[in-house]
Amino acid sequence: MKKIVILLMVFFGMQQSNAQKKIYVSDTFEELSKDHKIIAILPFQTTLNLKSEDNSYSKEQIDKLAQKEGIAVQQALESYFLSRKNKKKLKIEFQDINTTNRILKKEGITSENIDIYAPQALCKILKVDAIINGSLTSRLLLSKEVDTSFDLITFLKGKSDYGKIIIKLSDKNTGKLLWRYEKTINRKSGKNTSAIIDKMMRKASRKFPYEEKR
Repeated sequence: MKKIVILLMVFFGMQQSNAQKKIYVSDTFEELSKDHKIIAILPFQTTLNLKSEDNSYSKEQIDKLAQKEGIAVQQALESYFLSRKNKKKLKIEFQDINTTNRILKKEGITSENIDIYAPQALCKILKVDAIINGSLTSRLLLSKEVDTSFDLITFLKGKSDYGKIIIKLSDKNTGKLLWRYEKTINRKSGKNTSAIIDKMMRKASRKFPYEEKR
């Protein structure tokens, strides 16, 4: 019986690993990005499905928490990319996220209305060559530590996944999607936002098109 459980874990683990990660790189990336020098990382649009022990959070509470989670992803990505940049592994610069957020606030651009702005418009407003943005869907607060211990019952019921993150890179002139990374989040992904972003980006680094080729 124990061997059967182990085999099931290995099988489902392989299946989940194949299904959890999707990376896209545009065929025209080299052509469109040849003059790129600086990129802005935007706060991520976040959808939370949270419930307290006795009742649901209010809409106002959910909105505030979602904004914080979106900023946490933005901060984690900046930390990861700056670390890669310091190791001389990236060919571009990144706009300081505090500068990005101040400009967005000044222009009245919020998580509620940012969808109406095309990538070209956002790049023009921020004075950058490309933007990194995306979405996060989660039923847990990832900016806080989450339980990463293995739960066989939850695993076998197929409920070990608790969210999804999509990271996109878009060009300033055409608005074209240059790179996209979609990842399902589960207990193996990491204990908080920084750990999750670091782990998933390290796995995707070979396919992140600005990486220096050695």
